[in-house]
Amino acid sequence: MLGAIGLDERQETAYRALVALGAAEITDLAHRLALPEPETERTLRRLEQQGLAAQSSARTGRWVAAPPGIALGALLTQQRQELEQAELAAALLAEEYRAESAEPAVHDLVEVVTGASAVTRRFVQLQLGATEEVCALVRGRPIAVRGADDEAEERAATRGVTYRVVVEREVLTMPGGITELTAALGRGEQVRVVDRMPTELVVADRSLAMAPLTGRGAEPAALVVHASGLLESLTGLFEAVWRDALPLRLGGGGDAVIATAAAGPDTTDLEILSLLLAGMTDASVAKQLDLGLRTVQRRVKGLMELAGVSTRLQLGWHAYAKGWVARDLRERP
Repeated sequence: MLGAIGLDERQETAYRALVALGAAEITDLAHRLALPEPETERTLRRLEQQGLAAQSSARTGRWVAAPPGIALGALLTQQRQELEQAELAAALLAEEYRAESAEPAVHDLVEVVTGASAVTRRFVQLQLGATEEVCALVRGRPIAVRGADDEAEERAATRGVTYRVVVEREVLTMPGGITELTAALGRGEQVRVVDRMPTELVVADRSLAMAPLTGRGAEPAALVVHASGLLESLTGLFEAVWRDALPLRLGGGGDAVIATAAAGPDTTDLEILSLLLAGMTDASVAKQLDLGLRTVQRRVKGLMELAGVSTRLQLGWHAYAKGWVARDLRERP
């Protein structure tokens, strides 16, 4: 807990013990911490350097704890000042980088990232660096660029970053696929589905993109594209796939599930309808939603009767006409 102000686990434990005791001999503290006395003394010396402990003037070998409100407050103030200086340095470096890259050379417009760990690290950086929007095309079996990183997405969402994600239908049938997509919808992300995905892709703030460079089976490698005509093409590709994809509605998805009148379809009906329109079979829908096959078929029949249609194709058209599902055809700037 106190690692943020420079204490390791052993130092924090020793300080807490010393605070609880008020004062203690090295022997007693070593026994309490289950540490050798030399190691305990080194830990106390470190705490002394940070102003958290001091040797008693009344008795040699006895140590007392500095008042936490004063000692920790001073360390926190120092940490804030150092953080402010780091933020200022980062801002100056960013300004210097922008000035230098105002007219980048052609070879500076792309980066080649190789190796699974390097690709993953760059992918997370891409999301954490976004300030407005992250767009992603996700395949069922990704080659290099993953479609989601829960921790990075949650941290980005807390900063107001929006997500638009298109997933390949195969994702819905993979273990944990529905659960992950439900969580994404719950974070306010917009999710759509296509039958086949042309490629994997992540675009951050329309200023940086990442796409796979190698084929399946080879060492993971990705291409990071900066502002350029290629970036505009990749962004255009995402928008084209997004326009043709079907919106996904799942329980627990917040705004992704629309409110309906009592006589209209309920939340489960909308989940079933959304998955069917995404191309899943009745059996697959039943499995993913933990429903019986007959329950799914009965609900679909009920939707057809409610819509006054005789085929599932007609049901799909009716669903769009009545707003049970929606496809946003508006062009984005």
